[in-house]
Amino acid sequence: MPSNPRRTGTTGAETETQPPVLSAGPETAVARPAGKKGAKWQELVIRIASAVVLIPVVLIVIAMPLGWMPFSRPWPFLVMLSVGVALLCIEWGLMSAPATSGRMAIAVGMATLSGVFVAYMSHPILAFLILIFGALCAGLYAFRLKSNWLDAAYGTLYIGIPAIVLIWLRDTHNGRDWVFFAFLIAWASDSAAYMVGKLVGGPKLWRRYSPNKTWSGFAGGMIAGMLTAATLADATHLLAHDTSAMVVGLIVALSTMAGDLWESALKRRFGVKDSGSLIPGHGGLMDRVDGLMFAIVALGIVRMLVFLGTEL
Repeated sequence: MPSNPRRTGTTGAETETQPPVLSAGPETAVARPAGKKGAKWQELVIRIASAVVLIPVVLIVIAMPLGWMPFSRPWPFLVMLSVGVALLCIEWGLMSAPATSGRMAIAVGMATLSGVFVAYMSHPILAFLILIFGALCAGLYAFRLKSNWLDAAYGTLYIGIPAIVLIWLRDTHNGRDWVFFAFLIAWASDSAAYMVGKLVGGPKLWRRYSPNKTWSGFAGGMIAGMLTAATLADATHLLAHDTSAMVVGLIVALSTMAGDLWESALKRRFGVKDSGSLIPGHGGLMDRVDGLMFAIVALGIVRMLVFLGTEL
């Protein structure tokens, strides 16, 4: 979406009354970088404050035991996931189809939440089948609206697959620890990539789609992911070997970075800077969980390998 052109014209009255702007000389050149640096630190403080508020809530909901409420798992987990999915669908509608964003969001949301609710009832395979059928229905509805039907179908799968995998992962043996693995590794790698990239800088990772990301941040994220996985493996004993834990951490961290870059490419395609403005310092919810969505799917594949008897 092209940006709005800048307004360059002024009225006659404005021209007569506006005083001339005097140059401040070298002081101006010094003041501008200082203001820019201050804005960066202000953005960092807002990001940290948002994380401090949101992360404990998410971890508490994940940590709730499965058997202390009616149904097979506590309803706060379903509520949190459903609200998150609904918000993601709204953001997807706003990004992909601004002219019909409300109807697009409803179509994608109904298709995605249908799969989520079936997965919550411990039917993950049926949930995936319903999700695929829902993606086709959303695509047909978008086609009728004269919107891009592929965007509707893809948005359903893009949001729905990680949600269903997350429910299945939480429902497996030691599921709480596996979900902690996904969230904490993704958060650690994403935060380390941001901090190292800001402090060290250097060559850009993928200038075309994400001009702010650097190779130094990428390396910092990979290291943080591996160290976090090794620490969690020692605490939970989910993986038998430290080497396996670090490999899993590397895979999840790589998936986190891939998810972040992929969403940047999607935003560039749709012509938007952020997916929304829900979370201060982060933009929309999708801007916060883009890497996590890929990380959940990657760890779900690892969990499936362990479930099938692969020794890690």
